[in-house]
Amino acid sequence: MRRLTNSVVLLVAALAVGLLAAGCGAASSIGSAIKSAAPSVTLPTVPTGPTTGPTAPPTTEVPTTEVPTTVPPTTAPPTTAAPTISPSPAASTTSSLLWLWILIAAVVIIGIIILVMVARSGRRKRSAVAGDWRQQTIDAYAQGSALYDAMNAAESPGALTADDSGARWADIQRRADDLAQRLYAMRESAPDEDERARVADTLGALQAVRSAMDAERAPGGADPRQAEVVRGRLYAFDAALRALRPPDPTPRY
Repeated sequence: MRRLTNSVVLLVAALAVGLLAAGCGAASSIGSAIKSAAPSVTLPTVPTGPTTGPTAPPTTEVPTTEVPTTVPPTTAPPTTAAPTISPSPAASTTSSLLWLWILIAAVVIIGIIILVMVARSGRRKRSAVAGDWRQQTIDAYAQGSALYDAMNAAESPGALTADDSGARWADIQRRADDLAQRLYAMRESAPDEDERARVADTLGALQAVRSAMDAERAPGGADPRQAEVVRGRLYAFDAALRALRPPDPTPRY
């Protein structure tokens, strides 16, 4: 789960960087398009001065002097260059904004997909953990119930003096060791504090009844008072096992 979370963070960071770069590129394109939208006008060319035609020279044969005739200057009409207008930036701006929106939509879709995948993975993991723990408690309850039956039978009248009492007690000790090892492991792997407390109560009840039965089998320990202590601790062990047992998932009507 931690690896998946790190991958999600890196992917979102990379997409954010790409989105920022795309946004900057779009802003730069829009600015360039606005600058290029201003028309460039070429000023008309104006002639520098009038053009004066030639003056006829005076004649020497006639005594009178003729007034020189001045030809009016011929001025060419001003030539105005057509303004050069850059193409409209609407197409490039629309294209940049379109790609920006496509990138934003892709980021949103990818984020939603990743969140759904993480949520489903978390649910599957929690479901697997819950199913595994339920199976562990079922096995522990079954094993503890069998041990309880054996202990209860060993406390029946005349069982302490029977010929097979030694072998029966050795079998009880072996079963108690196996159950204690299972409960120790379950206490370390419990999914929450409530389950851990129930396992600890069962383990404590097992150790208490086992200690009482061991004291009853010591020399001089078989008396009514000790037998009453063993019965009380057997009752507590059975109650702890019932609390450890998972509830029946099948509803009862």
